[in-house]
Amino acid sequence: MAFPGRPVAVVLRALNLGDLLVAVPALRGLRRALPEHRVLLATRLPLAELAMRTGAVDAVVAAGVGTDGADALLDVPAEPDVAVNLHGSGPQSHRALDACRPRRRIGYGRPELPGWTGPSPAEIAARAEHERDRWCALLAAHGIAADPTDLRLPPPASSAPHTRVTIVHPGAAFGSKRWPAQRFAAVARALGADGFVVVTGSAAEIELAREVAAGAGLPADRVLAGSTTIGGLAALVARADLVVSGDTGIAHLASAFATPSVVLFGPVSPRRWGPPPGPHVALTDERLRRGDAFADTPDPALLAVEVEQVLDAVAAVRSPAVPAAG
Repeated sequence: MAFPGRPVAVVLRALNLGDLLVAVPALRGLRRALPEHRVLLATRLPLAELAMRTGAVDAVVAAGVGTDGADALLDVPAEPDVAVNLHGSGPQSHRALDACRPRRRIGYGRPELPGWTGPSPAEIAARAEHERDRWCALLAAHGIAADPTDLRLPPPASSAPHTRVTIVHPGAAFGSKRWPAQRFAAVARALGADGFVVVTGSAAEIELAREVAAGAGLPADRVLAGSTTIGGLAALVARADLVVSGDTGIAHLASAFATPSVVLFGPVSPRRWGPPPGPHVALTDERLRRGDAFADTPDPALLAVEVEQVLDAVAAVRSPAVPAAG
């Protein structure tokens, strides 16, 4: 891939949906700081449509992901002017960017790797707690201003027949973040009494979504799990009345489109990954947090959240008089 006549900045952020969305303020800060550059985002290709909607990148290329970085950056031009690591603290992700021989490097410092002279993760953590703020603080350490509140996305156009929906999303990547299906079903049943409720999820979560829908008394066609692309899910969230979910990617879509949301947190605190101020409520019990994000069973901080708390939070975010905060 070549971009004649313009310097190239390669940015690595090859993670998941929520990871991309919390990096939007940092990406936009880079865009403003490098107006003459062609900004190339190395990420997972299913995220390309959403990445382009940020207005912060000019093109997207695939990155193969390893434990802390990319096994390979595909179709990246050799010797770009700038390489930016918004993926991790290295060293694997740093080395993946080093392979394209950039002239300048922006990221966390790694004394053993020449050119990576930024602050350490501990130094950034001392300045900022939330993931959005940390990436903006990292850029600030390199002389690049970024506004952590600059996270909204323009809504995609949609021709779908149902223009207002309530979304219940019971799935999450790990069991530690999955609130019990029967509780999601109870919430969906209550919300479906006076609204149009759908149940979303990935292809791997179809059976979970069907279980929740059946428990809520919803017809089978309300199960959208496995039938939406990321772009389709974004369009659905953008026009929804409400999203109820665990701490997973769809919650960040709700934040990006300012769609009212109630988000249930378990092993990770909302102080680190929660929604911004706005029509959003984060529910958890900080006192009970086990903190094992990769556990197979729900974190006690998540299990402490009851159905009535969720329904009360729904009423709060739907009230125009209540500026709910995360």
